[in-house]
Amino acid sequence: MTDVVALVRQYAVDAKAASRVLAAASTAQKNQALLAMADLLEQAQADILTANAKDIEAAEQNGLDAAMVDRLRLTEKSVAQMAEGVRQVAALADPVGEMDEFKTLPNGLQLGKMRAPLGVVGMIYESRPNVTIDAAVLCLKSGNACLLRGGSESFYSNQAIAKVIYQALAQSGLPEACVRLFETKDRAAVGVMLGLSDLIDVIIPRGGKGLVKRVTEEARMPVIKHLDGVCHVFINHDADLDMAQSIALNAKTSRYGTCNTMETLLVHQNIAQDVLPRLQDAYQAKGVQLRGCERTRSVLKDIVAATEEDWFTEYLAPVLSIRVVDDLDAAMAHINHYGSHHTDSIVTNSYADMQRFLREVDSASVMVNASTRFADGFEYGLGAEIGISTDKIHVRGPVGLHGLTNQKWIVLGSGQIRI
Repeated sequence: MTDVVALVRQYAVDAKAASRVLAAASTAQKNQALLAMADLLEQAQADILTANAKDIEAAEQNGLDAAMVDRLRLTEKSVAQMAEGVRQVAALADPVGEMDEFKTLPNGLQLGKMRAPLGVVGMIYESRPNVTIDAAVLCLKSGNACLLRGGSESFYSNQAIAKVIYQALAQSGLPEACVRLFETKDRAAVGVMLGLSDLIDVIIPRGGKGLVKRVTEEARMPVIKHLDGVCHVFINHDADLDMAQSIALNAKTSRYGTCNTMETLLVHQNIAQDVLPRLQDAYQAKGVQLRGCERTRSVLKDIVAATEEDWFTEYLAPVLSIRVVDDLDAAMAHINHYGSHHTDSIVTNSYADMQRFLREVDSASVMVNASTRFADGFEYGLGAEIGISTDKIHVRGPVGLHGLTNQKWIVLGSGQIRI
C-alpha cells in the first residue's frame, strides 16, 4: 500500500508541474502532439488490437457480461475512429486564452473573461479503452495535464494506447507527465487519487454505478459525472409513424451497452394501437425483450409487465420498457421523475409541443425527431468527449474542450485606483 501511495502522489506531483508547462504551450505545439498521436495510432493498430484481444480473452474467461465486453472491444474501425477523433480535436479552435464579454466601466476599466485550463484532471474509468485517447487529447488541447486510471479489464489495451501517447509527446517536446496512465492494477490507487485535492483539480469517473458512487462520495475535489443513462423517446400523437419507428428502433438497438441508448419508450395514447404492434415486430426481430405498463399490455398481449423499478433502470441490454401516456404533460412528468437527466427525445410534427419539450424536459441533451444515440461528443463535433455530465453546474452533456476550461475575470486598467 505504501508503494502505491508514493507512486500515485509522485505521478500527481509530476502532473502538476507538467500542467504549468502545458498551460503555456502554444496551440501549434499542442496540435503537433495531437497529429503525431493520430498517425501513431494508425501505425500501431496491429499492436493495439493484439493487446485488446488479450483483454477480451481475459474478460470472457472471467465471465464479464456481454455489455461490458462490448464496451471493451476494439476493431480496426474503432481504432480508425480514434485517430479521426484526434485529428478533429486538433482542427478545433484552442479555447485557452479566449476572451469575451468585454465591457468598459464608467471609470475606464475594461472588464472581461478569459478561458483557462482547469489544471490536473484525474480520470477513473472502466472498460472502454478509447477513453484513454479521448481523455489525453482533450486534456492536452485544453491545456490540462491528466492522470488516467483505467480498469483492470482493459489493462493491456490502455498500455498499448498510452505508448502511442508518450511517443507523440516526446516528438512534440512536451513532458511525458502531461499524460500519465497508471501501470498498476492495484485498486488502492483510486482511493489515493481521490484524496489528492492539493494536486488534482477535478476528477471524472466513467463506469458503473458503483464506481461513480464511490468517487462522488470520497473525492476531495470537484467531480464531473453522470450516474445513469436512463434515456427516453416519446412518440407524440402527431408523429410520422415511419420516422417514429426508425428513431425508436435505432435509439434502442444501435448499441445496447451505451449510456445514450433508450431504455424507456413513451407512446401517446392516441396512436398506441397503430405504432406499438409494428414496433413489437421490429424489436422482436432484433431479440429485444419488451416490458410494458397495463395499457401497453392491452395492445401487446404477450409482453412482460413492467414494474416500478423498470422505469428507473438502465438496462444496458436488449430490454426495453414501454409506457402509454395520456399526453405531452404526462410524458414530460415521467421523464423528469424517472429519468437520469441524460438524453431524451420527442418525435412530433407539432412546433408548439417540440418547443415545450425542449424547455421543460430537464436533461443534459434534449432532442426533437432524432435518436438519443447522437448524444456523444464525436457526433456533436467535439472531436471526442471526456465524459457526459448530468450535473447542473459548470458543464452539462458531452464534455469537450470548453468543458475542461473555466473562466477568469480580466481587468485592464490605465492607472485607476479605487476611492
